[in-house]
Amino acid sequence: MASTKDYLDYVLEQLGDVQDVSHRAMMGEYILYVQGKVFGGIYDNRFLIKPTKSAREMLPDAPMELPYEGAKEMLLVEELDDRALLTQVVTAMADELPLPKKKRK
Repeated sequence: MASTKDYLDYVLEQLGDVQDVSHRAMMGEYILYVQGKVFGGIYDNRFLIKPTKSAREMLPDAPMELPYEGAKEMLLVEELDDRALLTQVVTAMADELPLPKKKRK
């Protein structure tokens, strides 16, 4: 099942206080970026983020779920109404995430 634009818009609204958040549509789902680094995505209308150290510490009860078959598990963010917490988590994650790899020509 593909994710809806309405769900994406809601998540982006909740992340409105985070600097430099962007997204890209990919095969009916959405990849989310902070400062140009992938930090999560919207998969089947679920907001999933990479299980970085800070994300696991700030969301200790978040279940791990697969975004799609064959992928690595990610943290399911269930506390979407807590904008302050979401801002803290994504901002902290930005420092831990690797820079995108340079593409070869």
